[in-house]
Amino acid sequence: MVTRDCILREARAWIGTPYRHQASCKGAGADCLGLVRGVWRSLYGEEPERPPPYTRGWAEEGGADTLLGAANRHMQPIPPETAGPGDMLLFRWRDGALVKHAAILSGPASMIHAYEGICVTESPLVPAWRRRIAGAFLFPGVASWQP
Repeated sequence: MVTRDCILREARAWIGTPYRHQASCKGAGADCLGLVRGVWRSLYGEEPERPPPYTRGWAEEGGADTLLGAANRHMQPIPPETAGPGDMLLFRWRDGALVKHAAILSGPASMIHAYEGICVTESPLVPAWRRRIAGAFLFPGVASWQP
């Protein structure tokens, strides 16, 4: 059974993994999506779908909201204000932009994520990040957060 504690334990095991675009290998390299993919594999086994190759600027180049679509297909969407530790957050860099960043909420005001120039890290979910939340999702089989 997958629990919030299992999700957080696995996500924290990735802390310190260097940032590598399109990678998903604990200790060797991961981007934000690679972290979520790696946590998924550890908890559920095979990924439900493989992401297509993507450039660093894919969201700025337009097209489909690929991350948001995949999250909606394989996870349960929840209102962001109800998200709790172990839930996945998706972010837009600006209003109207495609979703481009993913993180795992680790506390009421912290998240685990990776972004260019920074390894997988646990960092504060400051107002600048909160403003950019585009969606929140439960991992399969995990109950809604009850503080």
